[in-house]
Amino acid sequence: MAHISYPFKKTSKAAYQKPASVVTSDSIYWKKLGLPVLVKEFGAIDYIDFSPVEPYYFAATCSVRVQVYDPITKVVAKNISKFVEAAYGASFRSDGRLIVAGSEESAVKLFDVTSKNVLRVFTGHTGPVHRTFFSKDQVKILSFSDDKSVGLWDIATEEKITSFSEHTDYVRAGAASPISPDIILSGSYDHSLKLYDCRSNETVLTANHGSPVESTIFLPSGGIFISAGGTEIKVWDIFNGGKLLANISQHHKTVTTLRLASNGSRLMSASLDRHVKIFDISTFKAVHNIDFPNAILSMGISEHDDTLAVGMIDGVISIRKRDKPAPQLEEKKGLFKFAPDHVQINSTVDMIVSNQKAEKEPEFDKFLRKMEFSKALSAVLKTYVATKFPEKTAAAIQEMLRRKVLNVAMGQLSEKDIGALLKYFKKNLGETRFTRTIIDAVNVFVDVFENQMKTFSETNLLLYSSLQQEIKDEIEVCKRVSELEGAIGMLLSAGQTSVTRDVLELNEGLAPSSKALKEIVIDV
Repeated sequence: MAHISYPFKKTSKAAYQKPASVVTSDSIYWKKLGLPVLVKEFGAIDYIDFSPVEPYYFAATCSVRVQVYDPITKVVAKNISKFVEAAYGASFRSDGRLIVAGSEESAVKLFDVTSKNVLRVFTGHTGPVHRTFFSKDQVKILSFSDDKSVGLWDIATEEKITSFSEHTDYVRAGAASPISPDIILSGSYDHSLKLYDCRSNETVLTANHGSPVESTIFLPSGGIFISAGGTEIKVWDIFNGGKLLANISQHHKTVTTLRLASNGSRLMSASLDRHVKIFDISTFKAVHNIDFPNAILSMGISEHDDTLAVGMIDGVISIRKRDKPAPQLEEKKGLFKFAPDHVQINSTVDMIVSNQKAEKEPEFDKFLRKMEFSKALSAVLKTYVATKFPEKTAAAIQEMLRRKVLNVAMGQLSEKDIGALLKYFKKNLGETRFTRTIIDAVNVFVDVFENQMKTFSETNLLLYSSLQQEIKDEIEVCKRVSELEGAIGMLLSAGQTSVTRDVLELNEGLAPSSKALKEIVIDV
């Protein structure tokens, strides 16, 4: 009879591996922003704005100056320091040739980027001006001040065109409409958002954000704007009377800056919780997160998402430049002078077979195939394997349990390997992936060594005692979790019952009692 050999099935360790994080196209895209280059300034970074034109310089406003950085070299290209007191909110015009900035001096200043000269000074505010922008037609300037007012200035005449003073607290946020030079949005520390029409000098919309407003931004369509304040980001529909479309609450500290990226298809938010989060505009769901070493005050991103600059409270600017993929090599034609273009240069007559090395069989599987169970267990208890790849050890123990040979393997272990096994049990008992397997293995261990405990070394006895205590602690935790789960279940059941009862009363045309109303409030 011919002998038939079957390949040995490898031990599967996949069941014990940590669940891999979901890789999405967004995570791949944003991870291509390179490692950060950190630049230290002399004060907190109040505002960052990128030039809309090449070479996409960015202006960082800090202390009494505006620093214009080259994103490629990461060094200061221009230093604008024509301020007596703190500068705020410097932003570029759409052609990248002018910069406007507010200041603690209550003045708004207009600069030429090339010469760094002051071209205009707009005076009239009675409090610090924290945010300044150019209007859609680029011939007017918007200013938002701590004197609770919003100003509109004419660049040519250096005069104030109009002013709105309807807020009752500092105005620290605002935006110019992307579709009309006459529409202005403002956000204040009085929690309100106001939309103004400069043609009629009226407030056409008011919304309540619910927290002091730190940042506002329009979507490219001009019909929707987004506000940030407290830990929340809110999306508002202008054409539907300021209807709230979405309420995003992904940060746990104040959101300081909002930006649009990826041609307006992504919303970026920066917060004092040291995170920059990226949202899909179509669903307003978070698609990526970037961590930073300190609280974030400001953020800017260049055209085509090539450079991300983040300003922090300690005066550090983090600059990340996108790693561009190497261009594809084009196929070379006419490599040899005598080769006509229609002949394929890379075609060959012979097929080249590369030398393929046989895959090395894992040590555990080799011993398991030979039925040397003790050596197999010893192989996965080596410090390197048990520490760095605990899932391999768990998979091996599980396979031996399945074959009912773990008791045989344990019975022939050396004193050193017994200590390694106890250490593995103790370290990984609380790891959810391994708990079930370790409990089964510990039961086998007790069965095997119950009458041999006295022969253990002092170290192994201490390890065994420690493992017993770990098991007791784990049992106590499980009891408390079960009690908590039961209590939560009862609360949810009680809440469901009271709500159902009150709904029935309402359906019957009876007003719910004050006690029932109190229960509803408590449940909510």
